[in-house]
Amino acid sequence: MSSNVLIYNDTQSPEDKAICVTLQEIISENLIEAESKIWHGHPVWFLKGNPIVGYSKEKKGIRLMFWSGASFEEDALNVRGKKFKDASIFYNAVSEIDARQLKCWLEKSKIIQWDYKNIVKRKGVLERLF
Repeated sequence: MSSNVLIYNDTQSPEDKAICVTLQEIISENLIEAESKIWHGHPVWFLKGNPIVGYSKEKKGIRLMFWSGASFEEDALNVRGKKFKDASIFYNAVSEIDARQLKCWLEKSKIIQWDYKNIVKRKGVLERLF
């Protein structure tokens, strides 16, 4: 895992850091083949160059976003992107994180993907990979 992700986590408030560390640990354990890095200012995990999942600090809390999450058909991922296929959930305490549910979403993220890696080449058009 990227040391920059650890640095990002360390820059958060104690409460937010605990959420970020928990998310990072669960994501890293379940997306072993993924590359993690800071992308657009926050931690993101990629499979074969395609962004899969990431989290960021926002006013509403720590936002966990799946780039293809709108296709997961998961009610808890209820913050939907307007233009793309992303879906998110916000956390304000570690106790709100359902590890079993998160692992299920991570499994779905491996098999349900939209091609964000080539979105610029396709002039903003997303194509389903899996």
